[in-house]
Amino acid sequence: METSTHNSGVIHGGMYYPTGSLKAELCVEGAARLYEFCQKRDVWHERCGKLIVAAKPEDALRLEKLCHLGTTNGVQGLELVDQAFIKRREPHVAGVAALWSPNTGRLDAAMLVNALRRTAEAAGAMFVANAHAEAGEPTGEGFRIRTSQETAEARVIVNAAGLYADEISAMFGGETFKIYPVRGEYAQLKRSLSGWVNGLVYPLPDHSGHSLGVHLTKAPDGTVLLGPTARYQSDKEDYENDRLPLKAFVEPARALLPAVTLDDLTYGGSGIRPKLAPPDLPFADFMIRRDARQPRLVQASGIESPGLTACLAIGARVGALVEETLN
Repeated sequence: METSTHNSGVIHGGMYYPTGSLKAELCVEGAARLYEFCQKRDVWHERCGKLIVAAKPEDALRLEKLCHLGTTNGVQGLELVDQAFIKRREPHVAGVAALWSPNTGRLDAAMLVNALRRTAEAAGAMFVANAHAEAGEPTGEGFRIRTSQETAEARVIVNAAGLYADEISAMFGGETFKIYPVRGEYAQLKRSLSGWVNGLVYPLPDHSGHSLGVHLTKAPDGTVLLGPTARYQSDKEDYENDRLPLKAFVEPARALLPAVTLDDLTYGGSGIRPKLAPPDLPFADFMIRRDARQPRLVQASGIESPGLTACLAIGARVGALVEETLN
């Protein structure tokens, strides 16, 4: 399931993204849709809340700005809290102040993807597994696509190809853009220490804009994940080569959990983000619109975080674009 499940499994609030951006709007809308979907479809989830922690007094202003941005974006319940609040929620976490986001939660991403597939099939969708797109061309009334299993024609194509969205767009004569693969790696606390973290604990976002910071996530199985990191690479399928040493996680871990030592950590998994932002650009929004060159090609590209949270809102937006195109 690649990008869809190789992540922290967090239902984000929406306080990180520029007001008016698709990431901000669809994150807030998507979180509400996702909680309702998970409840109805028995997908494991928990509205556990999240602490975004300031390690130093001088970081408190950044918390205030983040709170203001989130409130402007429509995020509900954000609250600036003190050290005593942090200790009540997360006794092992260090911080002088924090932003509390009660609507942030977590879910089982694999359960979600499988539930979405079952829902789509019940509505008449057909899935063809392991059918790699090999060639495609406009036909005037739509497109012809050749896969490794068959040739088909479609009046509209939705480009939701993740890491390969730039290649699919080019294949069908669509707009030219570049997807930058950015690997995120995880460490995890040894299982005997899982009680050190109760929910979700984040530092302030990375200054580069490419990451929300190496954070603590308690996974559905009780494992405490530390990550992800963010590193641009050329290979879209390389999850393991030249992995960071465990010692690279010690300093960011101690910024949140001062008692952590190298011996407390083990290796976790990794994922690759499909970014539209190059290394020198801190932000790029989702690309969700009809293609400027091929109007029957609907772009749903650059879907990185908060793509999991926003997935149902993205689906609704894409569905409307498909209907508009067909009509």
